[in-house]
Amino acid sequence: MPKLIVTTREGETSEVEVENGLTVMEAIRDNGFDELLALCGGCCSCATCHVLVDPAFTDKLPNMSEDEDDLLESSDHRAETSRLSCQIPFTEDLSGLKVTIAPED
Repeated sequence: MPKLIVTTREGETSEVEVENGLTVMEAIRDNGFDELLALCGGCCSCATCHVLVDPAFTDKLPNMSEDEDDLLESSDHRAETSRLSCQIPFTEDLSGLKVTIAPED
């Protein structure tokens, strides 16, 4: 089963297994990381699932939509590797993906 490596805001890192068909946001939420709010449930309308992606994986991710880009623009913590985790479908190709939960706005 593919693995996702998640670092919390406090710097604690955990490796979790991800079922096929989930987004990165669903994988993080379903594995008990309560600090990732994901208030809109994955509809790309709130930016509370903001993560920082390991730069080694940016070329493997789908392109960012205009809506995702607009929502990230509203974050005080946007970085070059910022993404909304609800917009990243987790695939076998992403096994080993490292993300850090972004600071809360």
